[in-house]
Amino acid sequence: MKKYMFLGIFAALVMACATNPITGKQNLNFVSNSELFPTSFQQYSTFLSENKVITGTADAKLVENVGFKIKAAAEKYLTYLGQTQYLKDYRWEYKLVDNKEVNAWCLPGGKIVVYSGILPITQNESGLATVMGHEVSHALANHGAQRMSAAQLQQIGGAALGAATSGKSEATQQIFAQAYGIGSEVGVMLPFSRGNETEADKIGLTLMAIAGYNPDDAVAFWTRMSAKSGGASTPEFMSTHPSDASRIANIKALIPEARAIALKVGTIK
Repeated sequence: MKKYMFLGIFAALVMACATNPITGKQNLNFVSNSELFPTSFQQYSTFLSENKVITGTADAKLVENVGFKIKAAAEKYLTYLGQTQYLKDYRWEYKLVDNKEVNAWCLPGGKIVVYSGILPITQNESGLATVMGHEVSHALANHGAQRMSAAQLQQIGGAALGAATSGKSEATQQIFAQAYGIGSEVGVMLPFSRGNETEADKIGLTLMAIAGYNPDDAVAFWTRMSAKSGGASTPEFMSTHPSDASRIANIKALIPEARAIALKVGTIK
């Protein structure tokens, strides 16, 4: 019985792998866009109804303008990759919300929110393009669906582990369960998130460059973000994000590739 359970899990994993057109990688994905987008759009509408959306100001217009340029860059890039249908179900929106948190996000399907609290750190249009390009990249790479799928897999793994140790003593089962909880989080889920962040940085730099922004400005933005944190951070192996130093070093190394792609694709005029 245990053998067939593990074979079933393996078969499910194989069937759940899908190739993302913007990264070219096969990723675990149990959730389709047709399932994810309606929920995403509803959550976005609910969030906007419960928060103060800033409209008619210079900052609000800047968010819209940068959002439009990043959207156009994404469309141009995917056309270059031969994936013109990939964004057909996206319903792009770009909203500035009155909130002091240093934050921004993009839900699956292109629903973007920028918090007013991040604007003193973005400082200018290219700084804002760094943030919005990064957040849009999470959506384009299906990171939300991947995280949901990974969480489901973690639950499945926990159930399988319980079955595999069912004949052991209660003390032994507890030791295995604790080890799995720590091991799956530190060994799988956290690096998975760090990998997502690095991937979003890479795609975001490319979108920035195609949109006509200087990707070098991303280094300046993340340097300001590091200064904002005051150097205090969780050890990288226990964090869902790369350390500031790692991220900045990675971005510097990725900039030439972003420029080279933009040169091939062409920039937004």
